[in-house]
Amino acid sequence: MAGIAHPAENSAHTVPAPRRPLPPGAAGGRDWYERVLGWPTAPGEPVRLVTGRRFDVLDVPAEAGRAALRHLGPASPVMARGGRTLLLVAEGTADELPGLLRWLEWGDLPLDLRALGAGALVEAPPAPPPGAGAVLPPARGRSGPQGAAVWLRPPDPGCEVEPSLPTLSAVGGAGGSPDLVRIVDTVATHCHRIRLRRANAQPLACS
Repeated sequence: MAGIAHPAENSAHTVPAPRRPLPPGAAGGRDWYERVLGWPTAPGEPVRLVTGRRFDVLDVPAEAGRAALRHLGPASPVMARGGRTLLLVAEGTADELPGLLRWLEWGDLPLDLRALGAGALVEAPPAPPPGAGAVLPPARGRSGPQGAAVWLRPPDPGCEVEPSLPTLSAVGGAGGSPDLVRIVDTVATHCHRIRLRRANAQPLACS
């Protein structure tokens, strides 16, 4: 795939600090993200996750996110918020997305998708209860009360998240990570269908 750099090949990944157990009675929120998962958060409330350091986020309409779920492994974390699906993807995806869309011949079309990388923040869903799998049916793609973020597929505190994230290095079935190219093509296709449906639903202007 000429002209597309692989994040796994061109970026140096920082080794996360050893995780420390939570003290007895500690609340889930910020402590769960920072001390159990080892994910950086931004100061202040609500708790927000820093993207571009352990992962990037692909922000797509809920319908497109549901279509992408079949290409993700069961350990790939997925959030929902306000009618949107937030797919955690490999660090560096935000920089690669424009070139990847051009390579897939989606580059000239307005698509309702974006990638959040270095310098961006996303609202952190509440920490799931111990042993929770999917906390909401993935087909719904809904958010929590008043549009709050929720986990559709929460991260597994018992394993590193990075190997489960979609990445360009998975092209051709290499490794165990989901194929980012297939996922981006899937969500772009559904974003295009959504745009066409909305355009066809618009009333014709009277001359």
